[in-house]
Order: sequence, then structure tokens, then C-alpha cells
Amino acid sequence: MFSKILNKLKSIFGKKSISKTSKPKNVSKTTKSTKTIKSPKAKKSTKGKKQEAKLLIESFTSIPGVGAKSAKAFYDAGFKSTKDILSAKDEDLLAVPGVGINLVKKLKDFKS
Repeated sequence: MFSKILNKLKSIFGKKSISKTSKPKNVSKTTKSTKTIKSPKAKKSTKGKKQEAKLLIESFTSIPGVGAKSAKAFYDAGFKSTKDILSAKDEDLLAVPGVGINLVKKLKDFKS
């Protein structure tokens, strides 16, 4: 009795798999020419710039009162060293998003 059920299942599943394989599949082939291949040098320069930016932002956080967010804001505003930040005019510092008068006062005190 078990073998009859097993044979019945085999015939049912066998028909389904035959019907699936007999239908033609519309498969679109993609060519390799559509993919852009980056050179290893491009990857290194991108990683180098990102690493340099990360180190620069970390150096900005060594200034008292400057946290991660304001350090990133200073980097985005174009400051390239801690000396640039400390020697900048108050107006230039206040123009940086996220930098307020209290931080400018802390930077003045730190310079002195």
C-alpha cells in the first residue's frame, strides 16, 4: 500500500517537473561590457582619501570642545588642519553649520 502511494506521488511530481522543463524560458543574457570595472589604483586613491579624511577629523576632535559632529562640519567647511581652525576668524567659525558662539569662545580660550 505504501508503494502505491509512493508511485502515485512520483507520477504527480514527475508530471509537474516535465511540464516545467518543457516550457521555454525567456532568459535575457547580460554582457560583461555593461559592467564598469574599476582599476586597483582608483580603489586605493579612494580609500586613501577616506582614510586621510578620517584621520583629519579625528585630529580635530583633539581640540577641547570639538566633538565628532563639529569636527566633520569643520572638515566639510574646508578646514584642513587644527591650526586652520584655531587661527580662523570668529565669523568664519560661526559660518560653519553646527558651530555656535560657545564653541568659538572655547576655541579662543584654547588659543590663549
